[in-house]
Amino acid sequence: MGEVATTGSSGAGAALPVLSIVIPAHNEGEGIAAALQEIEGVAAGCGLPHEIIVVDDGSRDGTFQRVEGVAANGLPVKAIRFSRNFGKESALLAGLKAACGQAVVTMDADLQHPPALIPTMLERWRAGAKVVHAVKRERIYDGAITRWRAAVFNNLLTRLGGIDVRNASDFKLLDRVAVDAIVAQLPERRRFYRGLADWVGFEQSAVPFDVGLRGSGEGKWSLRALFDLATTAIVSFTAAPLRIVTILGSATLGFALLVAGDTLWSWATGDSVSGFATLEITLLLLGSFIMISLGIVGEYIAKIYEEIKGRPHFIVADTSGFDGVVAGTEVGAEREVHPIGEGE
Repeated sequence: MGEVATTGSSGAGAALPVLSIVIPAHNEGEGIAAALQEIEGVAAGCGLPHEIIVVDDGSRDGTFQRVEGVAANGLPVKAIRFSRNFGKESALLAGLKAACGQAVVTMDADLQHPPALIPTMLERWRAGAKVVHAVKRERIYDGAITRWRAAVFNNLLTRLGGIDVRNASDFKLLDRVAVDAIVAQLPERRRFYRGLADWVGFEQSAVPFDVGLRGSGEGKWSLRALFDLATTAIVSFTAAPLRIVTILGSATLGFALLVAGDTLWSWATGDSVSGFATLEITLLLLGSFIMISLGIVGEYIAKIYEEIKGRPHFIVADTSGFDGVVAGTEVGAEREVHPIGEGE
């Protein structure tokens, strides 16, 4: 696997960064320069050696070139460009692999995750938290349907999966030990970062924030993409949907017993059996239950299929600001990896 050897926050010979900021971006060329300027201003005010890593997830609007332009102006910005759009989860993983800071912040490129919250997250980290979650408090700029959809998904996954993702976001700070655990010890290919950051354990803390107004452009999440993410999250963290198959089977058996009882009673009393209507309803219910059951089982089989293929999470087409890059392979910083529970 190709490696990216990072040398610091601002080029060769610089001190290794204490703070890494990972920003996945897809078609954010319109506002990425202004966002990076604001994020860099906050990071510089923290007084720590730092780096900013932008992962261009197959953008078609010149996002990578805009980031290179920002770096040329002296900001400690590095960039990774995928060969195509692999999805936000892969972009987050690539950024975590490339980051070499002791504290790694992940955030969106549209400024809806307020950079001003980073110093507070660092305070929680210094106090001992290994994972600091930025939790959404208000979403005044989101529509009612968007808020309802997010609430349904988060509550469903929290109840089924045993992890608390209510009002969760990808805006997080991870200590090096948590980053190493997610990158090196969780090999699954279909990933759900919000859930994994909670699942790894360690001491965790939450910081509330209000979702800001997008700096520019429009949201990139389609209904299909959100459905795929929700399916991945549920299938990855719980087998509870498989129990629905058992429940449907039990419900079908109960309905069959009722129909059988009605048929026997009609035969015993000499009444004619309703026949057609009863048979039609029974077949429709059975067919629906069977198709739902096959769909649920199919999702888990599809996940197994994706895992055993063993394809890379992403393919890198180009990089900027890294040394020793091999394009076309996965990205990983040359550093010692601490097993869970060891080291800082």
